[in-house]
Amino acid sequence: QVQLVESGGGLVQAGGSLRLSCAASGRTFSSYAMGWFRQGPGTEREFVAAISRSGAGLYYADSVKGRFTISRDNAKNTVYLQMNSLKADDTAVYYCAASWGPSTAQSLGIMTSYPYWGQGTQVTVSS
Repeated sequence: QVQLVESGGGLVQAGGSLRLSCAASGRTFSSYAMGWFRQGPGTEREFVAAISRSGAGLYYADSVKGRFTISRDNAKNTVYLQMNSLKADDTAVYYCAASWGPSTAQSLGIMTSYPYWGQGTQVTVSS
């Protein structure tokens, strides 16, 4: 079992930046691949980014490639999402999630690979 708590959301103007954090507690953090998903108003939850257990494997949705960066610090049991050049379309609740599955793009891109989820943090981008 692992518990996940996101932080760092807020209101930002278009073109601005935010860094989300997700702190994990419970079993060994480095045993999990980690992902970020988001759910905007009236939309389904969608994949944003994922990172392998070691941090060597990075995976991104096309919509955020070149703007968002996922990273992790296994010593601090924390995964980050640096979001730059934010757009109004990035407005959503952002969730971090932990996976025991294989660290492949196909596996980490789907919600069902993640048994553990945080409560979410709101990101609002004003245009």
